[in-house]
Amino acid sequence: MADPIESSAPKARSSGLRDLASQPQLLSINTATVRAQGNLEDIFNACAEQGISAVSPWRDQVKDIGLKRASALVASLGLQLSGYCRGGMFTAADAAGLEAARDDNRRAVDEACEMGAPCLVLVVGGLPGALEAKPAHRDIAAARLQVIEGIQDLLGYASSVGMPLAIEPLHPMYAADRACINTLEQALDVCELLDPSGQWLGVAVDAYHVWWDPKVHQQIARAGAARIKAFHVCDWLVPTTDLLLDRGMMGDGVIELQALRASVEAAGYQGIVEVEIFSQNNWWKRPMQEVLHTCVERFKAVV
Repeated sequence: MADPIESSAPKARSSGLRDLASQPQLLSINTATVRAQGNLEDIFNACAEQGISAVSPWRDQVKDIGLKRASALVASLGLQLSGYCRGGMFTAADAAGLEAARDDNRRAVDEACEMGAPCLVLVVGGLPGALEAKPAHRDIAAARLQVIEGIQDLLGYASSVGMPLAIEPLHPMYAADRACINTLEQALDVCELLDPSGQWLGVAVDAYHVWWDPKVHQQIARAGAARIKAFHVCDWLVPTTDLLLDRGMMGDGVIELQALRASVEAAGYQGIVEVEIFSQNNWWKRPMQEVLHTCVERFKAVV
């Protein structure tokens, strides 16, 4: 008997799947993918040289060259953004920490607006202090409540300036320190609670974080086009030597990338496909142009 959840996944090579090989404009490079090889100006220029027309920059990289300079480069090179990384980290051990998170997230929204991003991606945070190996408590339910309250507060500001937010559920291995929202189902529950319209709050579907979930195809369908604000790809290596910094190039691991993309597109998403790879012992050690060229080739062949 067919598994009722697995059978809900669209066929990866169905006639409705977009032909990425003939649509290079659908590829975006998350700038973390080559962060070790140069600064943001180097990355933007290298992407333009490779014919890559979309990027998703990280805030620390923007800060290094300056927001005005980063924004000007995007315009002068004719690039577009698929997202802006990242807001979130809403949890804190005290009122001062919560206020600092609130202020930082509003700055992130302002930066995303200045850069012309279609959404601000949110990595929501885990137990307060856990990222520094000093957790303030063990109450993950309380952390999740802080996350909901933090998103609710930020949503009011973000919607007032026209910036959609995208909750990125992270793999459960990050529940303690980086994100206590770990499935699309959890993320969509928050979206429906805080923004029933789906206009300003949605999800970033990252293959690395959701591929394992037996409900993933069901929840992608539930999200629909309005809620899916971003779609990220890379691969899960076997063995994985570092849970944060050993992501694989598409095609080198075990994720059924075309099946995930088929579900995302069947749900109505027709946006950009963003490559996001953290790889300290492999891809971060290779020349930038080699990495970008490989991203282009794998995007055409296996995504």
